[in-house]
Amino acid sequence: MPEFSGRSDPDRILPLLWRRTKGTKPRTTGRPSKLTVDAVVTTAIARADTDGLESTSMARLATDLNVGTMTLYSYVPSHDELVDLMIDEVLLSRDLPGPGDPRPAHWREQVMLYADRTLAMYAAHPWMGQVSQIRPPIGPGMLAESEYVLSCLTFLDDPNTAAGAIQMFVTGAARGVAETELLRRASGETTNEWWLHRSQLWEDWFDVERHPTMTALWNAGRFTGGPDEQADAAYAYGLGLILDGINPG
Repeated sequence: MPEFSGRSDPDRILPLLWRRTKGTKPRTTGRPSKLTVDAVVTTAIARADTDGLESTSMARLATDLNVGTMTLYSYVPSHDELVDLMIDEVLLSRDLPGPGDPRPAHWREQVMLYADRTLAMYAAHPWMGQVSQIRPPIGPGMLAESEYVLSCLTFLDDPNTAAGAIQMFVTGAARGVAETELLRRASGETTNEWWLHRSQLWEDWFDVERHPTMTALWNAGRFTGGPDEQADAAYAYGLGLILDGINPG
């Protein structure tokens, strides 16, 4: 079953997501705490980066943090909450400019900053591609993204629709980056290498009469670079079309 964000109890997850602004009441009795929610989330992200999301069970994290599993549950009530916290922490790590922060002068450059950092984020944390964010964790990281992309488009009458189109395209491409990296780790070969190992397709199985358009493009030298390079070119082309459609200037 795939992982989904946003499955947490809102009464439990919202105070945790917003712990740095709203705050959670510190413990005032008993022994001083040797653990924090931040430490749990940071440890979980580091483990997921190395060994995948499936490695972030509460029992394994408790071992990493040298605490009992029940102690860990007193900081993060369940794995659902943990996933939401991990996702939002990584979203926040893009450090997108906030109100009053320096940013590129032109709106297209501002959007490209968001796009570049989002692709880099998914490349650095490929397990993000394993979690559906149809119902996102509504934390500082998620809202910082929405605020920033909207702020790039305030010259429009309806920036919300344009921002949604940009975010859908960029996030979709970024999730493809994450899936590609996960598959490379699992298989030990790149996408280009995978296709190279199947090059006999073109000699033994490809029928030029059933694929005349592809054949014509091949003969015209229009298939250049490997699949990874073609994906990069398609992404740049698609994002450029979206931005031109919003405003060609």
